Amino acid sequence: MSSGQLGGISRRAFIRCSGLGVAMSSSGLSVMAAGAVAPVSGLNPYVLIEADGRIVISAPNPDVGQGVNTSLPMIVAEFLDADWADVEVQAAPIDAARYGAQFAGGSLSVRNRWDELRTMGATAREILLRTAAQQWQVPHTELTSEPSVVVHTPSGRRGSYGELATFAQAQPVPGESDLRFKDPSEFRFLGTRVVNAAAGDIVTGKPIFSIDVTVPDMVFATYVKCPQIGGVPKSANLDQVRAMPGVLDAFILSGDASPPSFDLRNSVHVAGGIAIVGTNTWAALKARRVLQVEWDTRGASTDDSSAIESMAVEAMANESGRNELQRSGDPEKAFAEARKVLSAQYSTAFISHAQLEPQGCVAHVTDSRAEVWTSSQTPGFAQVTLSKLLRLPAEAITVHQVRGGGGFGRRLSNEYVREAALIARRVGRPVKLQWTREDDMAFDFFRAPTFYGLQGALNDDGKLTGWRNHVVSVSADSETANYGAGYRGKDFPDRIIPNLHVSQTLIPSATPTGAWRAPESNVYAFAEQSFLNELSAAAGRDHRDFLLAALGEDRWFEQGDLGRLNTSRARGVINAVTEAAGWGRSLIQGHGLGLGFYFSHAGHVAEVAEVSVSNDKRVTVHKVWVVADLGQIVNLSGAENQFQGSVVDGLSALAGQQIGFRNGAAQESNFDQYPLLRLPQCPEITVRFLESDYPPSGAGEPGLPPLAPAVGNAIFNASGHRVRSLPISREGFTVV
Repeated sequence: MSSGQLGGISRRAFIRCSGLGVAMSSSGLSVMAAGAVAPVSGLNPYVLIEADGRIVISAPNPDVGQGVNTSLPMIVAEFLDADWADVEVQAAPIDAARYGAQFAGGSLSVRNRWDELRTMGATAREILLRTAAQQWQVPHTELTSEPSVVVHTPSGRRGSYGELATFAQAQPVPGESDLRFKDPSEFRFLGTRVVNAAAGDIVTGKPIFSIDVTVPDMVFATYVKCPQIGGVPKSANLDQVRAMPGVLDAFILSGDASPPSFDLRNSVHVAGGIAIVGTNTWAALKARRVLQVEWDTRGASTDDSSAIESMAVEAMANESGRNELQRSGDPEKAFAEARKVLSAQYSTAFISHAQLEPQGCVAHVTDSRAEVWTSSQTPGFAQVTLSKLLRLPAEAITVHQVRGGGGFGRRLSNEYVREAALIARRVGRPVKLQWTREDDMAFDFFRAPTFYGLQGALNDDGKLTGWRNHVVSVSADSETANYGAGYRGKDFPDRIIPNLHVSQTLIPSATPTGAWRAPESNVYAFAEQSFLNELSAAAGRDHRDFLLAALGEDRWFEQGDLGRLNTSRARGVINAVTEAAGWGRSLIQGHGLGLGFYFSHAGHVAEVAEVSVSNDKRVTVHKVWVVADLGQIVNLSGAENQFQGSVVDGLSALAGQQIGFRNGAAQESNFDQYPLLRLPQCPEITVRFLESDYPPSGAGEPGLPPLAPAVGNAIFNASGHRVRSLPISREGFTVV
């Protein structure tokens, strides 16, 4: 593949849009914001080359376990032609003017930064070549590079990047045509396994996570909210709480008398509650045990998850009140002329993110400034909403990005940052607010429950000719579906099946919902791919062959747009994964193979699961094969880790995870009620990435959606029972 194929934007357009340029310091070379003051060693640049040869590369996006602290600097280092052993990685400061949008979500970090970081690496390399040409008085065309070294080919003279960076101050920014981008065949470490840059700190227990942050004069806080989401405090036994050992203060924050909003950019919502501030976390938590609060619940949620499910069942049966979302072809004719029509209903429950590290933040707020340390996935939005909440200019707010112990979409929302800031403003000292696991599970932005009524029409040849989907969605305002509960138009089946009709009914729910790993795709894939398996069985066809036929001819729905389905790439992963799993081989009684494919977050992914099912519905998932086409792989070990994690995460959610609500309050509060997959339940997982001539896409999310249908379809093939609801424990199955 040529460098032109990898590009996508011109360097001149990039520089113009981003404001990036080159500045020098006496300590070395840095690629940084145009017009900024030249940095001293280690201060805020993308690339800083010290005189001793140390190459400091800043990772601009938050790392919450997805490995971008390694993959993003790898891109810079590859096009700089650096020796990875010379590279030191650091988290970039939160600075939109310098680094653009800094966020972790949608599996977009590598995909969005690819061209930018290639340019930064190639620019720094070109400046070093020009510096060598000037210092050595040789033609630029006679120079090349090896890892961290400039080489003059005719004479064999060599100069380290560190030696040359000292003299690079006067070099202008190279023109677009002067940059050289490596062809993938020249990559030294992109596409290979590189150990995570933080691995040593993690395994030796160094304090690198948000929960570990300490600053001078810091105190500790817990924040108690109404169990009924949206309730606010009226009164509390604050004098008794203040008298507890180690307690410095306890007070009411009035907050908002409504459920929180998942408006990441604009919401300044802070739930009303009681703040308890102590000399240490234990003192605050111990005082919390004696707290007694009278709550005002007039504006609170009254959700009951059983009632929501009953309303959904009723809405499925009711033809009136449906809102048409999409229509193509003539679905009525397709169904009227079909040889077979199949109908089924699929549903999923509320679930929590349950990331390992509960929410927490350190904040210090004065009358004129605010400073926070957080593992937010959207630190830029934290700065914006704090500016509104505290009525301070954005430039008066400093947000430090700190590594997070898992995110999966939970840390997209910054309400815990705002809580910490308000408590700190009241206290007048730096405050560490730490949520408990119970807080985290009770006040999540949950994955929304979903309900799908699906119909498929098969013609005389067993071909899928019609598709209907009635989506029942929870809604807080009776006008739009809550986040993750609606229907997002898709290339498949929407653009492939010739006759399509999608409709929607809204039912009330005030429970806050948000992005959960592979939002919407993680639930719709289960319904879509499981129902396609039902249709293939009804047609009497092998499911792989039926699925390939349903995809139709090879085509890319919008050439050059990685966010659109490419049926050739889809066909490639389906064929590769079924070959790896030995699709069609004989299995012993009670065993079954199941196939699931899904395209999401620019990733084409197919998975096969082998399971066994006992007579008492005990399910063992023996092995899962995964094949993905993600384009250019950046860090192979990181990508493998993400896909293995997606399988484990998806299997946990499938097996028994659900959050129930009564009168607006979550009923599950910790892992004794919300089971995570244990090591003996974990299947053998094999992951393969197809070689691909496409730019890279993300690995954090696309591996999860195919897992549930692959396992569900395998359960059917092993036992004859069709799973139509998640978790499968609702249908009496236990994963062992």
